[in-house]
Amino acid sequence: MKSPFAIPFVGLKLGLHEFEFDIDKSFFESLPYSLIENGRLTAYLELEKKETMLIANLGVIGFIFTDCDRCTEPLTQEIDGEFTLYYTFGEEESEDENLIVIAPESYQIDITQPLYELISLSLPAKMVHEEGECNEEMVALISKYQQTSTDSKPDEDDIDPRWSALKNLN
Repeated sequence: MKSPFAIPFVGLKLGLHEFEFDIDKSFFESLPYSLIENGRLTAYLELEKKETMLIANLGVIGFIFTDCDRCTEPLTQEIDGEFTLYYTFGEEESEDENLIVIAPESYQIDITQPLYELISLSLPAKMVHEEGECNEEMVALISKYQQTSTDSKPDEDDIDPRWSALKNLN
C-alpha cells in the first residue's frame, strides 16, 4: 500500500515544491510503537530539489489529544514545530541525523517517520492543563499524598555517623 506521505521526486523540476498533509488518528495508528494515539494536525513540506540533493523543510501545527500528566483527565496539547532534513544520493550511511542518504535508484522519499519525530520533539516534557483547569478532586488527592519538602529532609539526628565523618574532610 502506498503511503500518503511518500513524495515521488523523480518527476519534479528543479526548484521549490510545496506539499500539505492532514494528520489524524489513522497516521498514529499506522505507526506500530507510537506513544501518541490521536491528533489533528497539518504538516507542511517545502521540498527544494537540486541536482545532487533534496532539502526538505518540514513544519507541523495542530493538536494532539492525550491525558494530563497531573490529573489524568483528557488534554488537548498544542503542537507547533519545524525542522530541515537533507537528502543526498549515495550508498554510505550518514552519522548526521539531519542528513539522509538515499540509494541512487530511489524515486521517492517517505516523510512518515520524520513527521512523527517532529511531532514527538514538539511535545513539551510535561503535558499538563493550564493552571486551574485540572480536575480539582485529583489535585486534592495529589496534595494529600504528596510529601512536602520539610517531610523529605532527614533530621540531623537521623544521619548515619559514618556520613557525618565525611563532612570534616577538607
